[in-house]
Amino acid sequence: MTQTSLLNQDWPDTIERLGGEAALKESARRTKAFLRGRKFEDAIGMLRMILAYCLGDGGLRSTAAWAASIGLVDVANTALLYRLRQSEKWLCLLVEQVLTSATPQAFQGRLIRVIDATTVLKAGAAARTKNQLWRIHSAFDLQERTFIVSDKRSLMASGLASLS
Repeated sequence: MTQTSLLNQDWPDTIERLGGEAALKESARRTKAFLRGRKFEDAIGMLRMILAYCLGDGGLRSTAAWAASIGLVDVANTALLYRLRQSEKWLCLLVEQVLTSATPQAFQGRLIRVIDATTVLKAGAAARTKNQLWRIHSAFDLQERTFIVSDKRSLMASGLASLS
């Protein structure tokens, strides 16, 4: 999925793959990612904007401008940042659902973990010249059906990064 696919026929397919509109709205309320509408009409529009930010090349301001230009919502970049922070549990739940749906039915009691580490360049000219990076670690445990996103220290402390 790309930011441009959020504009075309791929978006309804994405909603269906994530469980449908009703399930997304319910899970957003349950995880407290979307409690009141205010500027956003519903959780679906908010998810669309969050995915546009995560998949796009621009920052918060350009994502907010993109959303206003397509008539999705007219919000400030700080409002988008607030919504993004409130959506952590919801996004983890959605990733869990997608990974679980792709899981083979019988993994025969074996311990299977999907672990990923990625890096993101820190913002600012000084960080770019010194090549400073944020390290992001994620782990999905198939038996427990849990998805964790953390930095190196907390992932190691959780025991999910161990090879046992």
